[in-house]
Amino acid sequence: MEKKPKVIVIVGATSSGKTELSLRLAKKFNGVIISADSRQIYRHMDIATAKTTRSQQQGIPHYMIDIVNPDENFNLVHYQTTVNNLLRSIIESNNKRSKPTIPFIVGGTGLYVKSIVDGYNLPLVAPNPQLRAQLEQLSLEKLSAQLKILDPETKVDLKNRRRIIRALEIIKNQGGSIKNNPPQYDFLQIGISRPREEIKQRIIQKVAEMYKAGLVKETKKLLAKGYLLSQSSMSAHGYKHIKDYLQHKIILREALERMKQDTIRYAKRQMTWFRADKRIHWIQDYTEAENLILDFLK
Repeated sequence: MEKKPKVIVIVGATSSGKTELSLRLAKKFNGVIISADSRQIYRHMDIATAKTTRSQQQGIPHYMIDIVNPDENFNLVHYQTTVNNLLRSIIESNNKRSKPTIPFIVGGTGLYVKSIVDGYNLPLVAPNPQLRAQLEQLSLEKLSAQLKILDPETKVDLKNRRRIIRALEIIKNQGGSIKNNPPQYDFLQIGISRPREEIKQRIIQKVAEMYKAGLVKETKKLLAKGYLLSQSSMSAHGYKHIKDYLQHKIILREALERMKQDTIRYAKRQMTWFRADKRIHWIQDYTEAENLILDFLK
């Protein structure tokens, strides 16, 4: 049996340390990093999305960062297609190298990760404004119930209205549930496990760092460029809170506190998603991850 090319995936909640771990591992194993973050794809959005700077990247090639403007449409199909093309290009280049490059898919957007690992067969369905308007009238509970009827094995976050509506849009267009393709790669999925209280404290610290780094100024620039909160790009935690502050709806301290609490709740949902995938190997430190990869690459 022909061996499948190997790909390493690193997941975990926001602020769990995915960036630091992936950089060390990519340096050790001659890797490149492919972001699986649904907000880091957007240009001009750096602080609230916690992008790694050029210096932090340490010369390691990074992909799927800063590839579209905040007002451009970019969905799961675009992500999957682009990353699959990237993986094919990396694997083909490895045939000419004595030391292969190892792709590391790194991020906390669970649907992005699963679309690659599970080979989602996603049709390129154009937005349907009329259907979306109808679905927007329904409650979250009714939307979730409708999706579970049409696709009982759905992997969509049933607390995310936007993603439920998009899934329904695809299903209604193609007349059936979303099917998967056979996997083309051999995946090792590594998850970073940290105590909930530690994640909470890391998020609190990160929000403070984002504020000091210029989160208010960045939000002002995005709003001045005409980007709207209704656009999916602007749903990153931080922008809506700072916008409320800039419009004098709340004071700055309250905006930052709401940002912390919303991010903590988001981290909890991320872990619920990832814990449901029994293929993920949970680690607590670099050495555990390194040993898993050494065994995987043998």
